[in-house]
Amino acid sequence: MMQTDGPATVLDAEDAKLVTLARGARGRAAAVEGAAVRDEDGRTYAAATVELPSLRLTALQAAVAAAVSSGARALEAAAVVGAATSLDPSSSAAASDLGTPVVILAAADGTVRSRSKV
Repeated sequence: MMQTDGPATVLDAEDAKLVTLARGARGRAAAVEGAAVRDEDGRTYAAATVELPSLRLTALQAAVAAAVSSGARALEAAAVVGAATSLDPSSSAAASDLGTPVVILAAADGTVRSRSKV
């Protein structure tokens, strides 16, 4: 069950950093979405949507993969930046795999749409 704080949510500095990192990843790759996650040790990982003939990942799946490949076992929070107004099932599953308690959705300009508690 997700509890949404709503679009008027003011983020703390650590969550705002995730949105900034996700925006940067999206911009560098000129991708549909960017995402960033923070692991249990406070380390952050950012990634963009991957669309190759042999591999397709949502930005959040790619960020989770980066975290896991660096040894993360749990996530404190995740942010996804792009046009989506809700988290797609693949991204949601990736976040759930590491027990992510908070997912932030933001527009391309960084405006927070929602901060959901999973």
